[in-house]
Amino acid sequence: MKTSRRNFLQKAALVGAGGMVASASAQTSRLENIFSEVVPENDFSLPPLPYAYDALEPHIDKMTMEIHHTKHHQAYVNNLNKALGEMGKKDTHDSLENICKKISGYNTAVRNNAGGHFNHSLFWTLMKPSGGGSPSGALADAINKSFTSIENFKTSFSDKAKSVFGSGWAWLLVDSNKKLSIGTTPNQDNPLMDISDLKGTPVLGLDVWEHAYYLKYQNKRPDYITAWWNVVNWDEVSRLYSLALK
Repeated sequence: MKTSRRNFLQKAALVGAGGMVASASAQTSRLENIFSEVVPENDFSLPPLPYAYDALEPHIDKMTMEIHHTKHHQAYVNNLNKALGEMGKKDTHDSLENICKKISGYNTAVRNNAGGHFNHSLFWTLMKPSGGGSPSGALADAINKSFTSIENFKTSFSDKAKSVFGSGWAWLLVDSNKKLSIGTTPNQDNPLMDISDLKGTPVLGLDVWEHAYYLKYQNKRPDYITAWWNVVNWDEVSRLYSLALK
């Protein structure tokens, strides 16, 4: 019996490892489905992380990532599906991106949870193991043009993130004039929403809700923000910037 159980656990571990690789390779297409213009059917679901829960350590700890993803993000997905169902739109709802763009036509529950689902689905892709450093290419040129230097940009972005009162997000976005700007939104709002004072296409976002950092950094939000720069996925930010210019 012990041998059988051991064999089962070994096989399960191998399957889990294979699933992690598959999840990582499928992440881009999965997110394209979530954000696409195609009207989805049935429920939204939780996208897998493109890395292991401990992959961003020591900057963001395993327990925070696991709770953040499986509890907080999952709750936004569950509550969004519930809210759409209560509005009679569960089976015929719009894409997640379009829901955000037309959020004034939905109730508060959809606004909060569609924002939470969109923001987090994007957030996971904007980080990676061995990330950090500085952007390059067209994105770097645009940042230097808008903020004088990469370091000045990081300082300005960090200051905005620190200034969020309560819970919210800091964003780097491409505005209607195809220029880069920095801003913040409260709660789970984002710059796509038609009710937001900050409007544009987000290419980098930082979650400054306490659940994103409290286990490791307690009330020291500035320390979390400083550490987060070490995991930023500049390749993905650059890709999103290129798409936003089209």
